[in-house]
Amino acid sequence: MKKSKLTKLIFMALCAVLGLFAKKLINPFANLLTDSLHIPGGISAGFSLMFLVIAAELVQLRRCGSMMGAVQGALALISGRVGSMGALMPLGYLMPGIVIDLLYPLTRSWSQEERMAFSNMAAAVTASLTANLIVFHLWGVVLCLYLTVSAVSGLLWGLLGAALVKRLKPILSMI
Repeated sequence: MKKSKLTKLIFMALCAVLGLFAKKLINPFANLLTDSLHIPGGISAGFSLMFLVIAAELVQLRRCGSMMGAVQGALALISGRVGSMGALMPLGYLMPGIVIDLLYPLTRSWSQEERMAFSNMAAAVTASLTANLIVFHLWGVVLCLYLTVSAVSGLLWGLLGAALVKRLKPILSMI
């Protein structure tokens, strides 16, 4: 993606919105699994964060993840999708974006799949830790299970994101 900054910003906005609505779409299915494990979640966050990691991989702008996390948080707050975090919901979206921004320069030498899977996994765990600190206050084994589910789902969704990037890169280079 070597076009203007405006094109990059439009793609970032599209990915931020897709991430928000993807989470809403997959939540009912994810809740079936997490309810049976008696944990608050962790699956749908990795899926929605995949779109931030896809944009970070394709756009490669500084603070890309943070900007998209801030946009997602603002959109969630404006649209009333605050959930149990209330007014602190933007923090739940911003923190994973910051983690993506911190990890991307450190993992530039890694393969695309490794970088995207690890970044998505770390962002998903960060989102879960943020939710736990603000709302859930889990401890011990339940917290470990919650974070493990977040990490595994983040890893798997990150690998899916890497496969999507391989298909999107040639298409976006034509734009």
